[in-house]
Amino acid sequence: MTRIFGVGLDAIETRRIERLLSTRSETFALRVFTPAEIAYCERKKNRAQHYAARFAAKEAFMKALGTGKQLGLSWQEIEVFNDDLGRPGIKLRGRALELAQQRGIKGIHLSLTHLKELAIAVVILEAEMGTQTFFPSE
Repeated sequence: MTRIFGVGLDAIETRRIERLLSTRSETFALRVFTPAEIAYCERKKNRAQHYAARFAAKEAFMKALGTGKQLGLSWQEIEVFNDDLGRPGIKLRGRALELAQQRGIKGIHLSLTHLKELAIAVVILEAEMGTQTFFPSE
């Protein structure tokens, strides 16, 4: 049996990503996105919207996991993909996978939306019943 471990939401203005792609296209894309994500976004007419949605998903995942970037996660350890039906999902590797396993994460749910100006991602993480939830101390 599982329960909700964490929820993360992130929104980003598409123009921020568009600016990064135009001024630092190679370094930004290669630092943040996997080769599969880059290939997917580059095939799209409005590539900045798709990059922005994937960036928001990575941020939302870190928020749901409760880590942010402070635990040494690499952007590329969190990969956004679409299944055969077009549904978005997240694949983990490296430190991101290790932290998810330590926290008993058994399911990752992702919803993306993007408009001309804004991209939004919501991530819900499921964990086994009995795994510790991290509550702030008083």
